[in-house]
Amino acid sequence: MILVPDLRSITLDATSDAERRVAKLLSGISDLPDAVAFYSTKLRSHPYKPMAEADFIVVSDGVVIVIEVKGGGVRKHDGVWYSVDRHGDWHRLSTSPMEQARSAMYALRDILREEGLGWYADEAIVITPDIGTVPHSVEWKPSNWLTMEDMSIDGLARALASIAADRREPPPGRKVALQSEVRTHLFGEFTRMPALDALRGVVLEEQNRATFGQARVLASLARNQRMMILGGAGTGKSLVLVEGARQEAASGRSVLITFHSPELLKFFLPRVEGHSIDVTPFGQLKGDKTYDAVFVDEAQDLMTDRHMDRLDAVIGRGRSEGRWRMFLDPNNQAHVDGGFDQETYELVADDAVSVDLDLNIRNTKAIVHVVQAYLGADIGDPGIVAGDTVEWRFHDGGSGIAVASSLAKDLANNGVRKSDIWIIPAISDADPFLTPDGITVIAPKFAKGLEAEHVIVCDLPAELDDAGLSALYVAVTRPRVALHMVVSRADKRHLEKFATELLRTTSKEV
Repeated sequence: MILVPDLRSITLDATSDAERRVAKLLSGISDLPDAVAFYSTKLRSHPYKPMAEADFIVVSDGVVIVIEVKGGGVRKHDGVWYSVDRHGDWHRLSTSPMEQARSAMYALRDILREEGLGWYADEAIVITPDIGTVPHSVEWKPSNWLTMEDMSIDGLARALASIAADRREPPPGRKVALQSEVRTHLFGEFTRMPALDALRGVVLEEQNRATFGQARVLASLARNQRMMILGGAGTGKSLVLVEGARQEAASGRSVLITFHSPELLKFFLPRVEGHSIDVTPFGQLKGDKTYDAVFVDEAQDLMTDRHMDRLDAVIGRGRSEGRWRMFLDPNNQAHVDGGFDQETYELVADDAVSVDLDLNIRNTKAIVHVVQAYLGADIGDPGIVAGDTVEWRFHDGGSGIAVASSLAKDLANNGVRKSDIWIIPAISDADPFLTPDGITVIAPKFAKGLEAEHVIVCDLPAELDDAGLSALYVAVTRPRVALHMVVSRADKRHLEKFATELLRTTSKEV
């Protein structure tokens, strides 16, 4: 069974030992590979308090099971429910554990009804792992209250299977939601992409929530051996990769994350630390170890026969039969670094299920507009936050890095952390370095796959051929908050002319 978040995160974050024990048992249920358990989910609609909370929501075998976990003892005295801690002290509960589970179940119904989902079977259950007898009541079935005797992997699996087998049938004439639809909606509702510590407030809240497209991919990963996830810059490919790799590792599979640019080590290593996942740049793979699941980021950089043959050597059962996921942008980033062969791409894609990520969750609407208007590149639907307008700062020619450094100093003086500012000279392929003021200067080939809060783009390509266009595309799609363009008047005219010709060509094709 898949846990969201994974078992390690629950073990670290849970304040209840009983919840940790239940999570460990759920993760050990191996005969329900498509089942998902969402931990500690806060439900935004509730009849009499601002937010309900379900300890676990399990989607399995055609039923949604909302679980309330209560460690220690549970007692009812004079019509009032109490929990009993390890010291024997009684603590009054506002309602019975079963009523807590049911109120969360009803809140979840309201949420999914608002989102247009059809009817689905659901149940509310209580797990009290420290007591041996189910409290008697005519208000619930004994099978919906699990106790100490159910606290094994097999025992919990049997109990969940029994609840699923006894699920309600849909009312006549009602539209019934498929389990895959329920899974996808819940992934979107409760999954948070790993935070990048670059944004705050509403921007962080909006950009780090799993979008419906990301949720659809995450919900598909467990069910498909081979997948190609396609999307423009900023659509969250690397974030989905991280969450998918953590889920694979949590299921007991050996996992490799690989990529062409060694700079991506800085992104992936801290996000999978402690999850038994190997993170190795492609050029450092020795081919002496195979993996149950292989994740390839920026796969357009490796899309040649030679690279695919090397990849074949590290995938258990090979590329044609093994389990792998490739994340790539074959249209806009295929000429910046590495190699991309269209025929190889088509052959590899024939072996996989392909899905698209089409909502830009990194760039603000203003940035998306600049990329689409001037470069004609599709980076998904406009960003989900408005953000600041793109700033154009003009200079009289020569190197733009000096002007960009001055702008970076202004940003820092206005409260932006220097570590959140990048200068990207679009024509550069030099190694990254720091200015005397401590600002990162990084070339597009090293910035690809990464992001920063504020990005200052300078030194535009003289020719907007495939290589120049791809480099500029990478540069202007790195920021999460604000894009600053340092250009000459000639640069701006060149971009405007390119955009006009692009629009004319597109109109003729239509």
